Amino acid sequence: MMGGDIIETFLNEARDLLEQLEAALLDLEKRPTDRELVNTTFRALHTLKGSGGMFGPPAMAAFAHELENAFEKVRQDHAPVTPALVSLLLQSADQIRKLLFEADGDHSAESERLAKALVAEVDGAPVAAAASAPVAAAPAVPVSPLSRRWRIALRLERSALAFGTNPLALIDELRDLGTVTLTADTSLLPPIEDLVPTELHLGWTILLDTAAPRSAIDDVFIFVDGPEAVRIEELEDEVPAAAPVAAVAPAPVAAPVAAPVAAAPVAVAKPVAAPAKPATAPAKAEVPEAKEARAEAHVRVSASRLDMLLDQVGELVIAQARLSALARNRHDPVLTTVAEEIERLSADLRDSAMGMRMVPIEQLFGRYRRVVRDLSSDLGKEIDLSFTGEETELDKTVLDRLGDPLVHIIRNSIDHGIESAERREAAGKSKRGSLRLGARQAGTEVVITIDDDGAGLNRARILEKAIASGIVAEGTVPADREIDELIFHPGLSTAAAVSNLSGRGVGMDVVKRTINELHGSIDIDSRPGEGTRFTLRLPLTLAIIDGLQVAVGDTQCILPLTSVEECVELAAVETRASAGRNFVDIRGTLVPLLWMDSVFGTPNRGTIVVVTESETGKLGVVVDQVVGQHQTVIKPLSPLHARTPGLVGSTILGDGSVALILDVNPLARHAAQPRHDTRVAA
Repeated sequence: MMGGDIIETFLNEARDLLEQLEAALLDLEKRPTDRELVNTTFRALHTLKGSGGMFGPPAMAAFAHELENAFEKVRQDHAPVTPALVSLLLQSADQIRKLLFEADGDHSAESERLAKALVAEVDGAPVAAAASAPVAAAPAVPVSPLSRRWRIALRLERSALAFGTNPLALIDELRDLGTVTLTADTSLLPPIEDLVPTELHLGWTILLDTAAPRSAIDDVFIFVDGPEAVRIEELEDEVPAAAPVAAVAPAPVAAPVAAPVAAAPVAVAKPVAAPAKPATAPAKAEVPEAKEARAEAHVRVSASRLDMLLDQVGELVIAQARLSALARNRHDPVLTTVAEEIERLSADLRDSAMGMRMVPIEQLFGRYRRVVRDLSSDLGKEIDLSFTGEETELDKTVLDRLGDPLVHIIRNSIDHGIESAERREAAGKSKRGSLRLGARQAGTEVVITIDDDGAGLNRARILEKAIASGIVAEGTVPADREIDELIFHPGLSTAAAVSNLSGRGVGMDVVKRTINELHGSIDIDSRPGEGTRFTLRLPLTLAIIDGLQVAVGDTQCILPLTSVEECVELAAVETRASAGRNFVDIRGTLVPLLWMDSVFGTPNRGTIVVVTESETGKLGVVVDQVVGQHQTVIKPLSPLHARTPGLVGSTILGDGSVALILDVNPLARHAAQPRHDTRVAA
């Protein structure tokens, strides 16, 4: 019986393959003649079939085999890639998910329907390229006159079964290509008492008569590892050189087909020009190294283990900070050298641990291509989806929890925001709508935006529904921003009728709640007739960052180093007041000031300006002292302080005291509020 770890590994790999298959199909719909996409799709189907036959439900493996057979006609240019075929294959990918993860249900009828529909699609659709080709290019002749004989020595590694390779499935694929004569090699078979059921000890010598090219044979063994696992050579019967026609005559082929393996010595190997996969041992010896490198690059580790590692690294960074402080106080050169070396090592370890949890947001964005395609098809709208900032990295735990909120926003943008083609043309817009997903890092936040060029929020309709539902008192006229925020109220929907997409008011409230649970925020910017932008800001809640330690009175604070541009003496620059706000002139640029002593209520007057970059521009944070750079382990705040604007967390300093980690963006919004502060003029 196979262990749960092996099954879990198979299911995880199947999820990745299905995502890869879906992405390839969506690209293939736009570029139907792209051979690389065709091959990528075929490889995904082939791997799902092979690994499913070993570890998956039999129904899933059989269905994947049907898909592979149907798509093989596309790969051989016997059928074109059509939108209908892509739709059927996407539905089939969904069916494989059901067969894998909903095994308790009866899915046989749907599998049979999809398999028949795929066969009908690839058999019934003509190929334009084939129609224009000469008739002689595809003669209807028996297989045997064109048959060639191949000898295949198959000796898989002993661990092949445990890693999902099924040798009998490989032999069955060879039978699909032609006539197979098979002999088993039992020379390495151990005594029965030493036999391990999960280990493979058999080898095979296979004679294959086929009209298929060498590349088709190579494709059968495309995922087989090992330098000597497969050796393929073409055989030629010893015939007079003056009678080359015997190579294509029917008679000479019939005898070798039935010949036993013992007849192999009368055949000689014939070199094959430019094989698709070299059969020589030195060339294949490179394959295991490449496979091993890929395996090292994609080791699967549970998220809980990464969390534990990150916590331990955080504690190590705190201990290192204490050691550095101790070395400075004792003025011991030996201790200082050791502290500096440990600081370097802990910084490298910190970066490595953080990098393990960070994944590019393109993994999340890629899922929505299918969502947009299906929704636009259901609603009869033409929508162009584009991405920016896909390389922005985000913690995988946060990334996973963002999946559903973004789906809700995208569905609302397509259903409620983007108009029909007729209404868009009447409004002077392009017939095709536009939906843009973007991501960027801003200081301690990751900012995700969802933009559409639709009609914008219908504020009059939202307010009418809110008044009718008793959410807003009748006669009240809220500000536009307050009206926009009403769409997050549970149970409020502006849809005229309930449909399978919207109408129950149970979507956007889930979005708001999830973002709040992630200690983030969501803002709406809607422009009537132009579109709507949703902006999600997700602060870091547990991370290790480089910070600048500053002092405000007796309070120690940390500013994220990524948002700090420079530090200047307040007395060395020109200051001025305007419209109730204070500014400082930094090389001709007026930078608004925020006096941290007024924020913390300390009597001291700051003397140093830390110029930072926020989402609204530059901000000068006035502090009493700049202590220096600090490796900061972000610890979550208590529930009492968690929602304090301007604070993202806390950290422990080298002397054991606590420092507050400041969030520049809320501070910038606080500084933008007019106030009467006369200290600049004093």
